[in-house]
Amino acid sequence: MRVTEVASIARGESIISRCREIAEWTDVPGEITRTFLSPSVRGVHALLHDWMVQAGITVRVDAAGNLRGLFAGATVDAPVLIVGSHLDTVPNAGAFDGVLGVVLGIALVEELAGQPLPFAIEVVGFSEEEGVRFSKPFLGSMALTGTLDSDTLKLRDVHGMSLSDSIRNFGLDPAAMAAATILPGTFAYLEMHIEQGPLLESLGRPLGVVDAIVGQSRLFASFTGKANHAGTTPMRLRHDALAAAAEWIVAVERIASARDGLVATVGNIDVLPGAGNVIAGDVAATLDLRHAEDQVRYAALDKILLEAQQAADRRGVEFGWRQTMDQDAVPMDSGLANLLETAVRGAGVEPVRMMSGAGHDAMILAEKVPSCMMFLRSPGGLSHHPAEAVLAKDVAAALEAGMEFLSLLSDRHTSTKAEE
Repeated sequence: MRVTEVASIARGESIISRCREIAEWTDVPGEITRTFLSPSVRGVHALLHDWMVQAGITVRVDAAGNLRGLFAGATVDAPVLIVGSHLDTVPNAGAFDGVLGVVLGIALVEELAGQPLPFAIEVVGFSEEEGVRFSKPFLGSMALTGTLDSDTLKLRDVHGMSLSDSIRNFGLDPAAMAAATILPGTFAYLEMHIEQGPLLESLGRPLGVVDAIVGQSRLFASFTGKANHAGTTPMRLRHDALAAAAEWIVAVERIASARDGLVATVGNIDVLPGAGNVIAGDVAATLDLRHAEDQVRYAALDKILLEAQQAADRRGVEFGWRQTMDQDAVPMDSGLANLLETAVRGAGVEPVRMMSGAGHDAMILAEKVPSCMMFLRSPGGLSHHPAEAVLAKDVAAALEAGMEFLSLLSDRHTSTKAEE
């Protein structure tokens, strides 16, 4: 192995080590769980702050708890490139989802060794993306786009604390949210993230370039029947809410399996009274439905809701539902995606153009600024799991591709200035 390859892999291992150091800051001992502005976030901020300052980055925390570090450009009025991802996790998570993109952003600035570019780089660690604490995702990136409104600030967690109070408890001022929006002159957003799926590994490729992020529908469904004694109620006289829900869940799987690229998940059900010798009277369930084409998703949702109503009707059960998310599919900026593809090739890697089946901060930022995403291979296709991993050689390749991307952007800005 060449010396340069050894050094490159060592750099990848160093970035992985930083991610694992961040993972030690958790809300729950023995696992990686970190929710919006929980006490463990202070430790993460402290680590990232020190690494940023050492790289010549000026650091602040905005009113939504986003950690934001600015590496100045060659001129005072230089435009701004955002590089970032999120710092929160799902319960019992892995060490790389989200965090890797922030650490890679810092590593890009470190590679510049103090040499300014025609544009500034703002490295952002978003405070919240997963939606765990307040049952609403993307709070951090919503702050940057100016869509974290007063109604959202009223949301409450399971302990009854409002979002605005959680911000105050962290020492921040929700009234200053207007100052959390993207900096003037921001022209692009780059997010580097683990794939969270098996495609890259199946193709033997380390890096991918995202063309679009799929649309999502999420909802709560309820089946209301009649609880009764399991031993004395004949089958023909039952109004079993769980039986209706079970039939619906199987229908959800059937509908999703019939269309390529469509995925649907009933990930949680609550059953009342929840006793083995009592017919279920009430069932509450979640539905998560995703596809890259919004019309396909909407058509599937109509079928799924019809199946639920029919299952309920057959059993004399009431069906109801409430939508909690209707997120359109979001295309990435084609010009930036093409530039990123060129950068990946410049790093000696043949990229894969692909869709993202998971939501990301990029889909929120894309509403305000041209955005692009690079995926890194997920060994075993694992994500949102303690065994989540990345390969040092893939991280090294992502860093090299990121540097190529900065170089290409610099050339583009220099040529644009020359033409003006």
